[in-house]
Amino acid sequence: MPAKTAYGKAIQEKLEKTFKHLEEELKGLRTGRPSTAIFENIKVEFYGNPSPINQVGSLNLTEDRTLVITPYDRSMLSKIEKAINASDIGLHAINDGVVIRVAFPTPTGEDRKKWVKKAKEQVEETKIALRNIRRDDLKKIKDDQKNSKITEDESKKAEEDITKVLKEYEDKCDLLFTKKEKEIMES
Repeated sequence: MPAKTAYGKAIQEKLEKTFKHLEEELKGLRTGRPSTAIFENIKVEFYGNPSPINQVGSLNLTEDRTLVITPYDRSMLSKIEKAINASDIGLHAINDGVVIRVAFPTPTGEDRKKWVKKAKEQVEETKIALRNIRRDDLKKIKDDQKNSKITEDESKKAEEDITKVLKEYEDKCDLLFTKKEKEIMES
């Protein structure tokens, strides 16, 4: 539901950016199913610029739960291997001189619980960030009312609008978590 007031529309943009960040964070979280998405946040130096792995080589999943990375430039093999091994995704890259292979072991129940817990933490951090945005915007509304920029009625409408928009985004976060939890536990 779109915001009705100018304050609601302004906060909606900020909340959307914060929510999109959460979506990206959760994409990078491992699930039991092999995925190239978890490599999107791993960067390697490519001609002086930090670049995601999918921009320096092709990524292909094989049927035996292995990701094969074929760099566009063979000199990138060791950089890609080091970047993956230094990351916190919990996977080990093997460089055979031609490609990088990353095996996805079948996750245990304990691994899955750990990943769900991490997803829950990310969602809670995002909700805190959303509430902080609301708090700051509510303070701005109070200041505008105090400085006679808006009336008391406009202030109340803006506060109600902001609260509705925040609730909508908190619900979206919960829905996203439920989807990610299901993905982790079923895959």
